[in-house]
Amino acid sequence: MRDIADLRLSNILLAVDDEGIARVTLNRPAKRNALDLATIEELIDIFTTLPRAGVRAAILDAAGDHFCAGLDLVEHHHEDRSAADFMQVCLRWHDAFNRMEYGGVPIIAVLQGAVVGGGLELASAAHIRVAGPGTYFGLPEGQRGLFTGGGATIRVADLIGKARMIDMMLSGRLYRGDEAVSVGLCQYIVDDPAAHALQIARKAALNPPLSNFAICSAISHMQNMSALDAAYAEAAVAGVVNTQAEARDRLAAFAGGTADKIKPA
Repeated sequence: MRDIADLRLSNILLAVDDEGIARVTLNRPAKRNALDLATIEELIDIFTTLPRAGVRAAILDAAGDHFCAGLDLVEHHHEDRSAADFMQVCLRWHDAFNRMEYGGVPIIAVLQGAVVGGGLELASAAHIRVAGPGTYFGLPEGQRGLFTGGGATIRVADLIGKARMIDMMLSGRLYRGDEAVSVGLCQYIVDDPAAHALQIARKAALNPPLSNFAICSAISHMQNMSALDAAYAEAAVAGVVNTQAEARDRLAAFAGGTADKIKPA
């Protein structure tokens, strides 16, 4: 098992504070944090390692004025990939984003500027999205002769619905501000998204890790099941999570009239 200290990162900054909160920072501001294959590989390494390293929550942010402008089109042009080659690139994107969504560590994304194309696919793999007032969301693939390859048809369509996603891709429509919240692209628009995300991360870090694992993994798995299978899986997960030692201790405190000791959600 790799340790955080063993990671070799060039395009992403990673730090973990005393509360067990990791800060994962895209660090290609000159490229508007566009995602080249090396950055995707670093995301895979990071989100493979964090759940096994005792990290209790993660904040995903970016250096510079923009969160992420999507696929690094310059690299894509220079590589002149075949269809088979690019399919393999897309599968690595899916690997990275699946490790985020299903890894069990709460991920709060701090969004500013451009959250477009693959950048929106990346943001949609986080569990909570906090945006600043100047943030804009888009899927410009249609205007560039491209198609999404990093999970937008799965996650973005799940967030906003098929019709809105098709509209974004065909017309280049952008969402901003309260409209972005109302359609589900983010949960918060605030003046200081970094501070707000840290507040959320600190609250999440106080939860039992097993509870967070279930919330940030099992729910996504159950959404992929039939209703009957999801009901069975939910019962099984609840059986494990709701009888864990820490849950018993918190319930005992609540039942004993010391519920004030339990941090509210």
